Amino acid sequence: MNKNKQPKKTGSAKRDGHKQRRPYKSKKRVPTAKTNHPKELTEVGGEMRLSRFMSLAGVASRRTCDEIIASGAVTVNGAVIIAPGTKVTTEDTIILNGQRLSLEEKTYIMLNKPVGYICSAADPNNEKTVYDLVRLPNIRLFSAGRLDLNSEGLLILTNDGDYADKLMHPRYGTEKKYRVRTNKGLTPEDIDAIRNGIYDMGEFLKPKSLKKIKEKEYFFIMAEGKKREIRRLILSTGKKVIQLRRVAIGDLTLGSLPLGKWRTISRDEINQSLA
Repeated sequence: MNKNKQPKKTGSAKRDGHKQRRPYKSKKRVPTAKTNHPKELTEVGGEMRLSRFMSLAGVASRRTCDEIIASGAVTVNGAVIIAPGTKVTTEDTIILNGQRLSLEEKTYIMLNKPVGYICSAADPNNEKTVYDLVRLPNIRLFSAGRLDLNSEGLLILTNDGDYADKLMHPRYGTEKKYRVRTNKGLTPEDIDAIRNGIYDMGEFLKPKSLKKIKEKEYFFIMAEGKKREIRRLILSTGKKVIQLRRVAIGDLTLGSLPLGKWRTISRDEINQSLA
């Protein structure tokens, strides 16, 4: 977009190739953040929606970017923009919180999150975040879905907003699988009630699947990812979760990745996570 013109709010997005920068090389010996990823997630260029540009720049998922734009926090060529559908190009000057955004090479990380770490970038009430475990200089990452402070297991960190949307948005139905231990065993009536779904705080909560592994240990498959959903389902029966571990997203599993460690994921593994 020409700097002398206001951003267009309509029009179709044209696509052409996007030249990627070489990945940043840390002086420390840490794993390289490979960026093998599906073609449909990386073909950018020409005009595109502002919210899409921001998600590709690693700000957040597109839904979250819509909210950020609507709040008036983004300027394009010096003008405050509140319409997420505004069309922009890579030549525009797009500023968020005083920082110019640019499209960057995509990074995909699998972390085996321990208990005691939050997924937010910063929290004044908690010193430890998952970003303390994954330090990649000059790469902005966010979590594609969350695990609460007391939960552990598979967490994906990325700067690809499109990919994150496919993992998180209920319309895609991406399955997340969990092993859950409770303080007391669930009765057959408890299991039936959870399978049928409950209403809690104005929300309808229901697992896609629930199976008993052994006494006080269960396997949940969830497809929506509402806040603390499994804990709320268990609490509705009068029991409590004492361990919640995410073991898979789609067909992607943790494998032998140790607790607290991370690695990059390949193109095939990205596709597995969307299966």
